[in-house]
Amino acid sequence: MRYKIYAENPQNHFLTVELAVENITSDRIKIQLPAWRPGRYELQNFAKNIQKFEIFDEQQNPVEFHKVNKDRWKVYTKNISKLTIRLRYYAYIQHPNGVFANAGSSYVDENTMYVNFVNCLPYVSGRMHEPCTVELGVTDEYKIACGMPIEGKTLLAQDYYQLVDSPVLASPYLQCQTYKAAGIQFYVWFLGNYQPNWEKILSDFTRFSEKQIDIMGDFPEKDYHFINWILPVAFYHGVEHRNSTMIVLGPDTEGDGLYTDLLGVSSHELYHAWNICKIRPVEMMPYDFTKENYFPTGFVAEGVTTYLGDVFLKQSGVFSLDAYLNEFTTTIRRHFEQDGRSPMSLVEASMDLWLDGYVASIPNRRVSIYNKGAVVALLLDGLIREATQHQKSIHDVMRLMWEKFGDSGLGYSLFDYKQLAEQVFGGSLDTYFAECITGNIPLQEQVQARLAWYGIEASFDENLRLTVGQVDNDNENLRNWLG
Repeated sequence: MRYKIYAENPQNHFLTVELAVENITSDRIKIQLPAWRPGRYELQNFAKNIQKFEIFDEQQNPVEFHKVNKDRWKVYTKNISKLTIRLRYYAYIQHPNGVFANAGSSYVDENTMYVNFVNCLPYVSGRMHEPCTVELGVTDEYKIACGMPIEGKTLLAQDYYQLVDSPVLASPYLQCQTYKAAGIQFYVWFLGNYQPNWEKILSDFTRFSEKQIDIMGDFPEKDYHFINWILPVAFYHGVEHRNSTMIVLGPDTEGDGLYTDLLGVSSHELYHAWNICKIRPVEMMPYDFTKENYFPTGFVAEGVTTYLGDVFLKQSGVFSLDAYLNEFTTTIRRHFEQDGRSPMSLVEASMDLWLDGYVASIPNRRVSIYNKGAVVALLLDGLIREATQHQKSIHDVMRLMWEKFGDSGLGYSLFDYKQLAEQVFGGSLDTYFAECITGNIPLQEQVQARLAWYGIEASFDENLRLTVGQVDNDNENLRNWLG
């Protein structure tokens, strides 16, 4: 399938998308636009941003079609072997703080073409495994940041799944530097009013990248792109992709705070290259872009990643102990202060992402698979470390997950995760899973006891507010945990 994307009047924020379909052998085909995107488990109904939808044959005559549902079209192709689909997509999402794009949307103006292809590129049902090309309609002065191979202004994908897992950011004003970690080529891109301290960035990124690869054993891809858009307003959003991440941060005047955010979200998103991009729930093998893909293990995909993203920054020496504890205790506080009295389990919360996981909920209903998922990952890590005298940890669980499911291309179940965790732990984890994963009991005592084991004084008041006191820097468990 061959695509073209261009903007006739970029100041109007419309992208024109053309799809050339060849080798048509049936009297009817179906054209489908995704209804959601990986990394955000809610229906987003991208078809609502289509202003105009047309189909033509080789002679540019209109082809008969009709809409089947909100984002699917049936095309009548008797005696037609080739056709062109053309649509106009509104690439401009306004936010209350003046942000017109996020890390999962698309945007175009006079100086920028930013496209998450899953938003606006339709596919032919039954032909998602065919190679795809995307020709970008930009001038020669544009630089192009994308995880896919590039020939001139054309992006090359082995199939539709790779295509929609590889966003592109193109602008004359992109900055880029590279580094290598464990033999893998990494690219760091920036767009915006931001002057990177390249020496520090490349040093810190190399350290946490090497640490993650060392722990996991190898890297899933041949290269990797950190694509960063720095805005003048407050913003924090990152989305994982196969061999790239799209990160939108701001404000550009924040200095050290912005850099801390950059480190945190970059380490988190890089770990997703293993955990969810490859180590994927069986319910998502493969992704079905037409409807909800319910899965009970969101706390593994997001909670473990939230926990380990910051752990890697400390274990690699990028974060000081104080910096790490500041970040992780913020995560703990968010769970207990926002969700500490909610009756929902993490399994239920994973399923209900598709219901209301990203909007305000009714009081005391929902828990965050990110925040509580990170809290219970801390508890599992501590249980394993205590049982094995630090000879093993949650790293061993995730490395086994990678070897058994990610590297093999097999999907995992909740039972699989529990079984591998018990294998590393060396016994039954029924109580842990009943209390932390499939049930929902208050976890203040467990968290307080685990932090105390690490030499960290902590207490909760009646409103579940966490207070962290003295830290015993000489605590042996603390040193073994964070290095």
